[in-house]
Amino acid sequence: MTQPETPVPTPAGSGSASESSGSGTSLEAAPATEVRVHLFARTDVGQVREHNEDNFLVADLTRRSRGLLEANRATVVGPQGAVFAVCDGMGGAAAGEIASQLAVDIIYERLVDGLDERPVGRDELARRLVQAVEAAGLRIFHEAKADRSRRGMGTTVTAAALVDEVLFFAQVGDSRGYILRGDTLVQLTRDQSLVNQLIEAGQLTEEEAETFEHNNIILQALGTSDTVQVDLTFAEVRRGDILLLCSDGLSGMVRFEDIRETLRSGAEPLDICKALTERANQAGGHDNITVIIVQFDGASLKPLGEDGDPLKYQKYVLAEDSADEDKTAPHISKSAMMASGDSTSPMGSAGLAAAQPAGWHEQGPHAPPPDYDRVDIPGTHVPLWMVIGIVAGVVVLLAGTAFLLLR
Repeated sequence: MTQPETPVPTPAGSGSASESSGSGTSLEAAPATEVRVHLFARTDVGQVREHNEDNFLVADLTRRSRGLLEANRATVVGPQGAVFAVCDGMGGAAAGEIASQLAVDIIYERLVDGLDERPVGRDELARRLVQAVEAAGLRIFHEAKADRSRRGMGTTVTAAALVDEVLFFAQVGDSRGYILRGDTLVQLTRDQSLVNQLIEAGQLTEEEAETFEHNNIILQALGTSDTVQVDLTFAEVRRGDILLLCSDGLSGMVRFEDIRETLRSGAEPLDICKALTERANQAGGHDNITVIIVQFDGASLKPLGEDGDPLKYQKYVLAEDSADEDKTAPHISKSAMMASGDSTSPMGSAGLAAAQPAGWHEQGPHAPPPDYDRVDIPGTHVPLWMVIGIVAGVVVLLAGTAFLLLR
């Protein structure tokens, strides 16, 4: 029941590779920004599902090369960066698979569209990543509207784009992004799910969440509406860091400590991917399982032991969004709440159903922000004496009418 470890389709055409020497002997050469990646990815149908609705993206944006080609699996990241993404489709039949495939295709196409030979800046790559995810959501939404057999299809996305030593995460849904640094594993994305909202609000414990009846409800997905709120975060990678992107077929089946121990094994990315998918299948394999492992190295990365900010969930605010706001400061974003209905499995996300009038807060319970717009419902501020007078008047009017009719 395991899918073969095949790469996603590689587009025709490839630009020239761009690698820095790392020697630092010439000022005319590229500066010491050498970042090396060693990676692998794997997707598995699991033990319950009949077909695989997950998809992944691994691409070198400088070389315009996509997929698990040998050249992409161990390479120096060029000046235009690299992107990695996991998409977990939903919608029943083959619609989920179509949605996740559309997502990875469109994200890649939008990221390479219009790129020239110049290096890409951090803000530009972050903006391109958000716009690519938004474009994918809009396209899936229109495809679902145009074809009745695809109604309700959608997909999560957790995408990571690397430029220099900075890794940007674009999050929609409940797939996840982690980084292992030394012995510490940190989740750098926030699940946009009902169960995570309840945990952060203190209404549910981690243990209770494992058996929570509605743990398949997510709050956002690409394709369920014409707009989507992309949660953009970032981290500065260091030498020896390991990135894990995965669908909830892994994170929902394998305990956090078991994931950490597998990543700490020192094995090759291919072997780590295989070990993680096997663990998920041994735990029941209730959902499709997709894993991307990226190991970071290179002269320009800080060593693990060097002081600096610890790994944590950090918002990244684009310049046009807030010119004066500190880019490391978290902020609250609101999104439409949508629920997923899955008739085949209690785990994972499989088909969005109904919208609920609630918002999502990444950082747990919050008071309303200063610019929160309160909605006043008409009639809620009518004085009590006036309400009593109106009721009394209606009663008198009805009594008078009845008296006249009965004469």
